[in-house]
Amino acid sequence: MRRLSLRHVAAQLGWQPSRLSRIETGNQGITTEDVASLLVIYGVTGDERERLLTKTERVDEPNLWEVQGPLSQESRTLIQIEPVATSIFNFQPLLVPGLLQTPDYTRVLMRAGGISEEDAEIRVAARMSRQAILSREEPPAFEVILDECALRRVIGSPKTMARQLRHLIEATERPNVSLRVLRYSVGAHTGLDGAFALFDFAKEGPVVYLDHKISGLFLDKSEQIAFFRAEADRLKSVALTRHESVDAVAAIAKELDQE
Repeated sequence: MRRLSLRHVAAQLGWQPSRLSRIETGNQGITTEDVASLLVIYGVTGDERERLLTKTERVDEPNLWEVQGPLSQESRTLIQIEPVATSIFNFQPLLVPGLLQTPDYTRVLMRAGGISEEDAEIRVAARMSRQAILSREEPPAFEVILDECALRRVIGSPKTMARQLRHLIEATERPNVSLRVLRYSVGAHTGLDGAFALFDFAKEGPVVYLDHKISGLFLDKSEQIAFFRAEADRLKSVALTRHESVDAVAAIAKELDQE
């Protein structure tokens, strides 16, 4: 181990320390060229260097645990299409969407769903790996609408849930991430019958994904896409603004911290 400080490595590369820090924490993507430069500084050579560079070149492909793990075929397909989407709209009435979950939040959900500890860790790893698309150099636009129920239902301890809500707020600091909240006061609304995600792509037609416990459904017919675009518009029309939504999430997180 070379025990090099972050500032020393950044200076060697001619980078700002903040850039290296964002890469290390997963808040910024990394190119193959960046990895090659870092490997020089860290003195990594030979087969290990080639292995790491190859892995970097395939960063948008499903990782080994995603391909071989205990995931449904629909989940594997979802993992494959997310990295090539140019925009993603996700409505969730009950839960924080996978792309914005913390590991602890995900673990609690897996435990509640009766997933074995071994399989749960594989699924947590897969879910955290998916989130890298939001911090790469050209990320998709990610628009999320959450029902207030998803924010107030305590998943795990109040502290775990508060950390999850603060993670949501931090995610909105990225220019490609938008979060809006549907207050209880809205009453009945068009999203009460379930979650959905709408994906747009640069070269392929749009797709809607409906998730279920052990399977999922992909829709791509023009009339189906039009229906869910209209659903998204109706939800947006009754949701809080982005600024109001961040304030609402922060207020709930504060309440949980005091429990």
